[in-house]
Amino acid sequence: MIERYARPEMSAIWTEENKFNAWLEVEILACEAWAELGVIPKEDVVTMRKNASFDIDRILEIEQDTRHDVVAFTRAVSESLGEERKWVHYGLTSTDVVDTALSYLLKQANDILLKDIERFVDILKEKAKEHKYTVMMGRTHGVHAEPTTFGLKLGLWYEEMKRNLERFKQAKAGIEYGKISGAVGTYANIDPFVEQYVCEKLGIKAAPISTQTLQRDRHADYMATLALVATSIEKFAVEIRGLQKSETREVEEFFAKGQKGSSAMPHKRNPIGSENMTGIARVIRGYMLTAYENVPLWHERDISHSSAERIILPDATIALNYMLNRFSNIVKNLTVFPENMKRNMDRTLGLIYSQRVLLALIDTGMAREEAYDTVQPKAMEAWEKQVPFRSLVEAEEKITSRLTPEQIADCFDYNYHLKNVDMIFERLGLA
Repeated sequence: MIERYARPEMSAIWTEENKFNAWLEVEILACEAWAELGVIPKEDVVTMRKNASFDIDRILEIEQDTRHDVVAFTRAVSESLGEERKWVHYGLTSTDVVDTALSYLLKQANDILLKDIERFVDILKEKAKEHKYTVMMGRTHGVHAEPTTFGLKLGLWYEEMKRNLERFKQAKAGIEYGKISGAVGTYANIDPFVEQYVCEKLGIKAAPISTQTLQRDRHADYMATLALVATSIEKFAVEIRGLQKSETREVEEFFAKGQKGSSAMPHKRNPIGSENMTGIARVIRGYMLTAYENVPLWHERDISHSSAERIILPDATIALNYMLNRFSNIVKNLTVFPENMKRNMDRTLGLIYSQRVLLALIDTGMAREEAYDTVQPKAMEAWEKQVPFRSLVEAEEKITSRLTPEQIADCFDYNYHLKNVDMIFERLGLA
């Protein structure tokens, strides 16, 4: 991932040095397990734990000849050891090391992402409670519909991210598996105890069955979850972008002193953070597709997935870490304009109360079809002539003969639409 979208804590997990450290830990833990079984002298393992090391430049140099990164790695490590070097990679195949270490690295990344999601959920929770009664226009198809509150909108996001949190916990559990089962998964040259020992020490689980690799449906499911979290963030970001339009301006991303919105137009205050979320979400969804393409490997293993995963797994976790942190701060520092929200509700001249008038007429005994056909022409007239809908209602004899002035006035009270806000917040656990 390019540095622009990389945060130090997550990026550190995916360095070459950290990768090789994970490989080395798997190798040494495997030797410890063999020592527990009495195959390797324990003093040799103590020496290996103390002295085993690697030099990245040396690994790359050896790889020029071997054209195999794990062989290059094991030979570089062996150069740091004495006679005990013969135990390096004992009974293992390359993917025993690579796949198990990859799951260990993903576990580290997952611990960060889990905290990121939990923080975002907490921010949404507090923001929703803050704007519980901040009335605004609800829109369907981009057109004014009926009143809602900004708190309900945020509550919707909060509930969606809670679902994403549970999905992520499940995906986290599904990807944190290792395998040390040999060349085709039969444990022909490795004792199953070694696998169990190594995985327990790394804090991951041993796969119940594997081939030379862990099966890539695990990685596809994991990437699908990352993509869904990213897509939810994009969904929220698109909403902010829509509400920040000049003709709407109900919310606005924080605009710092000295910040510039355009190289040409000094007046610009653009929702660049939310737009950024849309772009990065597209990238993560693309990586999800690649993960699905990696599932159908040949027989007990081929290497077609490897090159793709070197890109998509580090990049996706780094990118989502960036998205969660940046968008959490966007929401936390979001400027909200309640007066603009109320003002925008009046832009359609009271048409947003048409259903209230319709239902009030039905409540008097008028047939629904007649009530609809009475209200709609007045609504269309208000649209076309740009006159207040209420004045047309009050001038229509079919309506005034059934509804008192007080009943008509009640139809145009936005507070009616907020009567169940408390109930919804109680269901969300935000009361």
